[in-house]
Amino acid sequence: MSTTQPLISISIPIFKCEKFIIRCLESVKDQTYKNLEIILVNDRTPDDSMILVKKFMDDNQDLNIRIIEHEENSGLSVVRNNGIKASTGKYLFFLDSDDEITADCIELLVEKAEKTDAQIIVAQNRWINTFDNTTKDFGFPTIAEKKYYDNNLEIFSVYSKGGFPSSSWNKLYKRDFIADNEIYFIPGLFAQDELWFFHLLLKAETLAIIDDITYLYYLHGESVIFNRKKKNFENYLTILEYFTKSYKEEKNSELKTLIKSKIVLFKEMVLVMQWKALKDKAYLKTNISRMQKLVKLDPTNYFSSKFSTDVKKKNFFQNLPANFSLKLFIWRFER
Repeated sequence: MSTTQPLISISIPIFKCEKFIIRCLESVKDQTYKNLEIILVNDRTPDDSMILVKKFMDDNQDLNIRIIEHEENSGLSVVRNNGIKASTGKYLFFLDSDDEITADCIELLVEKAEKTDAQIIVAQNRWINTFDNTTKDFGFPTIAEKKYYDNNLEIFSVYSKGGFPSSSWNKLYKRDFIADNEIYFIPGLFAQDELWFFHLLLKAETLAIIDDITYLYYLHGESVIFNRKKKNFENYLTILEYFTKSYKEEKNSELKTLIKSKIVLFKEMVLVMQWKALKDKAYLKTNISRMQKLVKLDPTNYFSSKFSTDVKKKNFFQNLPANFSLKLFIWRFER
């Protein structure tokens, strides 16, 4: 493509990725869309990642690559934020250093973005399981009836039901939309994408979807999905507290209803993940009790058609006395 096409900023974190970073960078180098700036944020990686990066840069001096150096290890949220602040492109794309993108990834996303003028473009992904060398298309699926949305309530409604994956990667964003609304990642979270995407969709007015698989997500022994511990689930409780804060501050009654539904479904997802990962009855009971103090359906909500039967049922089970709710949850999960 001609360099008269819009500049795209690709932000990549650098931390303990020496096994993967060259594969990742090669996938960016191979893009059919060439008007790119590649922003590498070095979060004080202790391995040889930066040695490999600098050799790649020496070997590929035609690529527009910039390195942002952190003075201390700050975590992925700060890395993402500094990637946003350093970017100068019209659009922004997040790529994790252990993954890669298809050669036509950016071209397809930009084509859709320019055609629709959407603030967010969502593409599809493929899981590559390095344990058994299998692949799975649409590992984090986009389940939406339409390919273009131009209404905030409709976008958030689809999201609240799980219609869009909450990962920050494999989406193209208008950079000014993020910067003008000051939608940044909350430092210190392990599941930072979940909360950031929630905050993003509270503001989004336009969103488009493409059906093409453009992102290759690698499952390996260091993947977070296989290494969730109590600290991760404490983060999820923190995210629920942020959801609750947004609910209390929201003035639009329709959006408040959608946030409440999202909270109920997110509670259920966290409980399921926690039980699968830890099998710790005492900790599960503790978190059921903690969740009961957060936003939940009012008795009158059970008579409202604005809440689905599924949300009403999950909310009911979540708010039974904690001992009984624990036993019932395990029975429902294990049967």
